[in-house]
Amino acid sequence: MKKLIIAALLVVSVSTFAQNGNRPQRGNFSPEQRVERMSKELNLDAAQQDQLKQLYAEQAKNRENQKGFSREQMQEERKKTDDKLKAILTPEQLKKWEANQAQMRQRMQQRMGDRQGGGMNDRPQGGDNMEN
Repeated sequence: MKKLIIAALLVVSVSTFAQNGNRPQRGNFSPEQRVERMSKELNLDAAQQDQLKQLYAEQAKNRENQKGFSREQMQEERKKTDDKLKAILTPEQLKKWEANQAQMRQRMQQRMGDRQGGGMNDRPQGGDNMEN
């Protein structure tokens, strides 16, 4: 009976691990997944979806070449992609996309602050002076 329980636990743990292993890492979505998400958020038409699929496929292909890039080079590549994206979206869609990006950056900064135990603004005003 003991062996049966251990075997069952092993099967459950292996299947759980296998399911988690198939998930894309945070922010590492395929071009199709990115377009699907944006389509839902921004109500893209078929032509825009095709253009974005092509843009994100090109970006994914180029990402391999960018591994040795400096921070400035990465920012330049991101700016090029953003400029192409801005040409595809309508002004209303662009405004909503930019708002979504700002929210995403804010959530990321919040998570980073949480991981680091808070930011510098968490200290009491007046510095390290302690009155006894």
